Parts: sequence; C-alpha cells; structure tokens
Amino acid sequence: MRIAVLDDYQQAAHRLADWDSLGADVTFHAEHLADPAALAAAVAGCDVVVAMRERTPFDAATLDLLPDLRLLVTTGRANASINLAAAAARGVVVCGTDSPSSATPELTWALILAVARHLPQEDARLRAGGWQHTIGTDLAGRTLGVVGLGRLGTQVARVGAAFGMDVVAWSTNLDPDVAAERGARAVPKDELFSTSDVVTVHYKLSPRSVGVVGRTDLDRMKPTAILVNTSRGPLVDTAALLDALHAGRIGGAGLDVYDVEPLPADDPLRSAPRTVLTPHLGYVTEGTYATFFPQVVEGIAAWAAGSPVRLLG
Repeated sequence: MRIAVLDDYQQAAHRLADWDSLGADVTFHAEHLADPAALAAAVAGCDVVVAMRERTPFDAATLDLLPDLRLLVTTGRANASINLAAAAARGVVVCGTDSPSSATPELTWALILAVARHLPQEDARLRAGGWQHTIGTDLAGRTLGVVGLGRLGTQVARVGAAFGMDVVAWSTNLDPDVAAERGARAVPKDELFSTSDVVTVHYKLSPRSVGVVGRTDLDRMKPTAILVNTSRGPLVDTAALLDALHAGRIGGAGLDVYDVEPLPADDPLRSAPRTVLTPHLGYVTEGTYATFFPQVVEGIAAWAAGSPVRLLG
C-alpha cells in the first residue's frame, strides 16, 4: 500500500502518529501542490491520499487524474473541497476524523484582542525603538455580534460574556430560546451589524452562505467596529471588505481565512490597513493534530481491514 500525506506544512504528521503500524510506503508532502497535474504526478500510484482540511481541493476533474486512488482521508468530519459524489462515482472511499472544537475560538479571541489593542503595530514599533503609539479599544461594556451560533460561535460568545460584553447573535434560523441558552441574545441581522463593536463570523460555508457578510452588512458597521473571520474566506465579500478598510468605514479586521489559500503573494489583503492576518491557523495546534493524525492512521487501517470508519458522504 502506498500513502501520500498532503500539505504537511509544519512537517509534523510523521511524529504524531504510528505510520509504521500500517506497513505501507508513506510519503509526506510539505509543499502545497496547487496545480492538479503536479498533484497527480506527486501521488501517482498511491492507493491512499491524506488531505489536511481544505488545503487541496478534490473536484471531479482532479479525481479523474488519480486513477490509482482508492481511499481519501480528510482531517475533520467535513471537507467542502471534496466532491463526495464524484469520489463515490469513481469508487473512492472518503473518511474523516474527529476535530476538537477549542482551537479556533481561542484564535478568534487572539485576533480580536490583537486588532483591538493594535498588538502587531506596537510590537513592531517597540522592536524598532519606539514606545506607545496607539490607543486601544476596551471590550468590557461593548457589544459582541456572533454570526453563526453553533459549536464554535457558542464558545466565542461565552468568552465575550466573560469579558463583560453584551453578546448578540444571528443566523438564518436562530431560535431566540436556543440563543439564550448559549449565552447570547438573538437579533435581526441588520441590528447585529449596526450595533456591534466586534463582529465575528462562525458560519458553515455552503453555496447559499457565500457572501453572507456582504457590502450592505459592512456598510452598517460602526466606523470603530472590528470584523473577525476565522470560519471560511468566501463567507465575507472580500472586495467590499477591502473597500471598507481603505475608506476607513470600519475600525479593522482580523482574518485567518481567505478566498484562495495559501493567500497569493500579491493579494491586496496583504497590504490592507488596520488588519491582522494569520495563515489559517484556527485548527493548527498540537492538540488538534494529535487527534487528526492518529485517527487518520486508524482510518486507513480500518479501511484496509474492510471495515472503514467515519465515512463521509
């Protein structure tokens, strides 16, 4: 059996699971293979490919380039970049892993605080010999708006309450009683964007939710308000966000996710004002990886034994 592990950016996969137990030829790829032809060449002859979240898409055209593929394992219980129907049509089994839920909410708050207190700017100026150039924003007594009050959004909401913030939330079918149980007050979408001092996005990406935070929503935000997105890039209208940042219509943004990843070197977000940018680090922690990779190995072994686990689709 030949196995290819893709997008092992930190070259950590090999030390976090017992790959030798599989008795297989395992190759770890640290560099992102954006070109489908390059991907096909790199994994030619592999029965199993391991995908790290949505770093590499597997659409129908890409799957056609992988005739040897029999098992595709993704970290996490869902992967929007895998065409499950196309995989099934080609006889490719797709399975996943569990995914701890604490890492992304923690990074969300790192971004909120970094933007609110201008931490990157103050760090850079201090290292250059300066001292105190900015005035930070208080969170206590302000309003936190949570777009999507699911598993991750609820954790973020609870931290907001601990900071003394008034927590409001919106999603398409959010029940007010459920919101209250999760520590938030359900409000209409326009009210959330017009009254919140921090808006944080925790929405599931689907064809219907692309651009769920659009130009109209951004135009409603206070000129001092902060937008944070640690969910998926396409949920926010990037062109509208860039316009708002450059025009000074919002106070700043903290972003961990982008329309195209890795973010191209010439992407205008890299030079946008009042932003803190991280390279999709939400799930990138020792604890999360220590769940992902052992379960990947477990999933491969189960499939090889004829009893696949955590099937997707």
